[in-house]
Amino acid sequence: MADRMVKCVKLDKELPGLAETPFDGDLGQKIYDNVSLDAWKMWAEHLKMIINEYRLNPATLESQEIIIKHMEDFFFGDGSQAPPEYVPPTPPTQ
Repeated sequence: MADRMVKCVKLDKELPGLAETPFDGDLGQKIYDNVSLDAWKMWAEHLKMIINEYRLNPATLESQEIIIKHMEDFFFGDGSQAPPEYVPPTPPTQ
């Protein structure tokens, strides 16, 4: 079976899309229609940083609202920004 292709809003090219909507609602459908699997994987990594740096508990409504805002910015806005104090990890030296 061929992959479902989408014009990815994040990576600005035609790529395989998600197999199903990531969650119910308009935003879930918008992501399904416009976000590639590659961009979704990028979001998953970015989300880890957001959860850790903002010390979010995804089980709470307040944290879910913050995550949704960052998700909308990441895909459809100017990009989700890290907290000002965030220092990206440095790759290990060999």
